[in-house]
Amino acid sequence: MAGHSKWANIQHRKGRQDAVRAKLFSKLSKEITVAAKMGDPDPDKNPRLRLAVKEAKAVSMPKDNIERAIKKSQGGDAENYDEIRYEGYGPGGVAVIVEAMTDNRNRTASNVRSTFSKHGGNLGETGSVAFMFDRKGQIVYPASVGDGDTVLLAAIDAGAEDVESGDDGHVVWCADTDLAAVSSALEEALGESDSTKLVWKPQTTTELDLDGARSLMKLIDALEDDDDVQNVTANFEVSDEVMAEL
Repeated sequence: MAGHSKWANIQHRKGRQDAVRAKLFSKLSKEITVAAKMGDPDPDKNPRLRLAVKEAKAVSMPKDNIERAIKKSQGGDAENYDEIRYEGYGPGGVAVIVEAMTDNRNRTASNVRSTFSKHGGNLGETGSVAFMFDRKGQIVYPASVGDGDTVLLAAIDAGAEDVESGDDGHVVWCADTDLAAVSSALEEALGESDSTKLVWKPQTTTELDLDGARSLMKLIDALEDDDDVQNVTANFEVSDEVMAEL
């Protein structure tokens, strides 16, 4: 079981500061609609939908919005979204994975490509950086649920692979296919998590100085501003000193 990673810390803080709530709700609604359309509209019978609803509740998305997104999936006028992954390199040679949902592949590809170019990055082929990441389930708990040993024991019992504990909380890692089962078991042991989702976990990270981190964050912010982009992941880390300056 590893020590607390700055990468997870950055991801977590970044999520907490996410630019505009309306944009975040819109992206979560899209995921809920797609998950409900692909499977059962009942979250209890559809693991992907259950996780999407849980993530929406974690950022205080109103119940009406969640129900509306599920209902939309059952209507004949629900848009058809394609799920696409883009891969490339940002400033400093940092590997970047962009996950999108779109009803117009050409528009999204063009926008993502130009965003990379404008911010000192380079869009690559599919598979060009994904091999540097592992697809994992990530469950985040606040420090208040207990000390590291308490969470570690609960995580082992739940079938998790790893736990990273620090002053700002606990990050539990599990196989991507086990996320629904592990999160349910942890919920019984520790209560509701702050976040439960599938992520791309970097196998190695690139350390950035302040200028490099600022350049990369501009690229990430610009990508996240695109309505078609759902998630952006990059394999970088920064020191606590640089983090404080960002």
